[in-house]
Amino acid sequence: MRSNTANPYLLDKHKTRQGFERAAETYDANALLQREIGARLLERLDLIKMQPETVLDLGCGTGMVSEHLLKRYKKARVIGVDLALNMVKKTRQRGGWFRKPQGVCADAASLPFQPQCADMLISNLMLQWCNDLPTVFGEWVQVLKPNGLLMFATFGPDTLKELRASWGQVDGFTHTSRFPDMHDVGDALLQAGFRDPVMDMEMITLTYADVRGLLRELKGIGANNATSGRNHGLTGKARLQACLQAYEYFRQEDGLYPATYEVVYGHAWAPTLLPSKLPEKFIPIMRSTT
Repeated sequence: MRSNTANPYLLDKHKTRQGFERAAETYDANALLQREIGARLLERLDLIKMQPETVLDLGCGTGMVSEHLLKRYKKARVIGVDLALNMVKKTRQRGGWFRKPQGVCADAASLPFQPQCADMLISNLMLQWCNDLPTVFGEWVQVLKPNGLLMFATFGPDTLKELRASWGQVDGFTHTSRFPDMHDVGDALLQAGFRDPVMDMEMITLTYADVRGLLRELKGIGANNATSGRNHGLTGKARLQACLQAYEYFRQEDGLYPATYEVVYGHAWAPTLLPSKLPEKFIPIMRSTT
């Protein structure tokens, strides 16, 4: 059976939020890859000579990046932003007794901040959950001060290619997201008004003793299948078993099962002069976030 959805890869925002709300308690135990990529992303700040006053961590999850930013920029206000309230609550618990990140539950495509309020935006593995990158980047460029910095990591098209191919042998539903190409991300940055984008990519392969371990890990971080073309009913044991059998094709000589991740890193700068016409929906950044 095949899905007849016009755009089967369109992400359901409610389903996305639901997955991360449920995974707030299990995320840290399963997010080895997310922590490693976050650490590699943050290392890139060593080359940036900035002392920001306000930093937004967009898609903050449980706050690993937010906590690091507090330590790196000791005088900065760090605000974690996430679609899932339970993740925001975890972020607010990070830091020391006298200094913790602030937290805001909000959609990255509709940020509740006043224009030109932030010096820096950081986003670790959140952009792949957005349907319309030009719109998201257009929102982000508005909250950055002139010459402000955006730095991010996201996933590219080869991510989870083994899992996608295995499910493709079973049915016509979508079982993984469609991840944006590095060049499309760069084009979206330029379209939104960012300048001097720099993009690069690396491949990371994790291995598992069995494919169920990969599936448990994805569930543990809240990365459920939110595509419109997914099977909206129960998958069933027979289909799952068929997928596991198809995955045998990728089993390595050492008996382990690989899962490929194409990691795209990028940074870009807000323009020196930002557009004068701005939406009238913003609230002051000093509004209480507790």
